[in-house]
Amino acid sequence: MVPRAEFESYYGRQIIKTPTWKTPDVPLYLFLGGLAGASAVLAEGAAVTGNAPLQRVSRLVAASGAAAGTAFLVHDLGRPERFLHMLRVFKPTSPLSVGSFILAPFSALSSAAAASELTGRLPRLGRLAGLGAAAFGPPLATYTAALLANTAVPAWHEAHRELPFVFAGSGASAAGGMALMLTPARHNRAARRMAIAGAAVELSAAELLKRRLGMVAEPYEQGRPGRLMTTASRMTAGAALGSWLGGRSRVVSALCGAGYVAASVITRFGVFEAGLASARDPKYTVVPQRERLEARRRASA
Repeated sequence: MVPRAEFESYYGRQIIKTPTWKTPDVPLYLFLGGLAGASAVLAEGAAVTGNAPLQRVSRLVAASGAAAGTAFLVHDLGRPERFLHMLRVFKPTSPLSVGSFILAPFSALSSAAAASELTGRLPRLGRLAGLGAAAFGPPLATYTAALLANTAVPAWHEAHRELPFVFAGSGASAAGGMALMLTPARHNRAARRMAIAGAAVELSAAELLKRRLGMVAEPYEQGRPGRLMTTASRMTAGAALGSWLGGRSRVVSALCGAGYVAASVITRFGVFEAGLASARDPKYTVVPQRERLEARRRASA
């Protein structure tokens, strides 16, 4: 006659600690990593096709994004030597350790490629450096998703399948958008295609994430994180439609490019704050645990 008690937490207390990563340092680092990594890939594609204006812009964006991202990371760590200490040991099971060994060579290679692009010196070495940066680009754009998913934060950990695709698509749309802003319309076709493809990947992965996570996806849809994610998805979809229909216009390309970049920034803040919200509410930790235990009991029975 008495309904079964539903335990959620000890007097409603928070179960896991809220991450102490700084805002806006970490969300901006997540954004800049995606922007830089995808820009390096776009630059190498432009080099292969002989698109010199797009190559120049993308190389400079890749190097600038890596430098700014490293600065935000060091500021979040508190002391610069902490980043150097992470390079003393390589630990394949740690996304942070692997990410350090992705960021360091990418920054060096993208900077060398950008320097060669600006000065016109050592073009062959600059091309090799750009090729190396392009190889490290996709890992740089997505390892931060693995870094978040490797934590105990429910909204991040449970999204480990889709989050890398969200970050990859968002980074590609940001890189394409930045190139649309800075490259003449007759040279930005590849950037426009990358931005549209990235938008499609991001929006599809984000929708799959919400459907698969069920209750744990609530932080992505409610409160401030929900508003950020909704705004970002609408801006991304609008920029994709605008660039597809009016890509030949310089003004339209620039406006759509700004929309892509802004949406990518907002997406990172939305994902970051959704994780913090899920860490504060004990139900996102306890309820999925109870569901998994019940499923194991049924399976063993």
